[in-house]
Amino acid sequence: MTAPLQWPLEAIWEAVAPGLPGFSLEVLPQIDSTNTELMRRARAGRLEPVLLVAEHQSAGRGRLGREWLSGQDAARAAGSAQAPLASLTFSIGLPLAPADWSGLSLAVGVSVAQSLHPELRLKWPNDVWWRDRKMAGILIETVSLGDSGASRYAVVGVGINIAPRNATGLATPPAWLNEVSAGADAAQALLQVAAPLVQTIKAFEALGFAPFRARFNALDALDGVPVSLSDGTQGVARGVDGTGALQVHTAQGLEKITSSEVSVRPQSPPSYDNL
Repeated sequence: MTAPLQWPLEAIWEAVAPGLPGFSLEVLPQIDSTNTELMRRARAGRLEPVLLVAEHQSAGRGRLGREWLSGQDAARAAGSAQAPLASLTFSIGLPLAPADWSGLSLAVGVSVAQSLHPELRLKWPNDVWWRDRKMAGILIETVSLGDSGASRYAVVGVGINIAPRNATGLATPPAWLNEVSAGADAAQALLQVAAPLVQTIKAFEALGFAPFRARFNALDALDGVPVSLSDGTQGVARGVDGTGALQVHTAQGLEKITSSEVSVRPQSPPSYDNL
């Protein structure tokens, strides 16, 4: 039987709470989705800043309505309730009022990647890659607070593969943190990621995406890579601009992709000989 994981809640609270009054942390053994739960709470008027961790999700979600089914969730569905935590899934909810929301998911990706390992890269707009495989995903949702067009309750969801998982049905093969950080577990990953992520979100609120542009482009897995967009456009990716828009050099010139509803795929795997 797997021993219960010891979550570093006190250490995270001590790092975050001084700069985020009212901040709390929760770990739930099982829920449909941490993002869904915090969105429910926000719509019911519960707007306090919180970090919610789920040890198991029954209806995890990713971008474009895709399912996020972690390794331990798959094992649990097959009847192994004591499967170890092969993934870390959590959401941070807090009121935010940035002047411009553009680029928030990219700033979050920068924080997650840099907190976990220097070899990780970013795939626009919200995936963390190791080599040409997906290690983590980000889903951001918001609820209007009604008092201002800019002020909203933001829910920032993160899912990180910690240990090997089944690739069946996945558009991009999975990577996992244990490949680059041997022995890492979900609790350790949360401790590495949580406080810097809150700091990043607050910095984005104050300063926007501009301070994160160079950091994103330095980690951009698609820079200089031929790509195909879901709308049929083909070209070569050329980093992001100051708003976080993906720049693609096409036969018609430089196009800027701003909608996260457009899926971007490399036409061939990037080279990692110099990483």
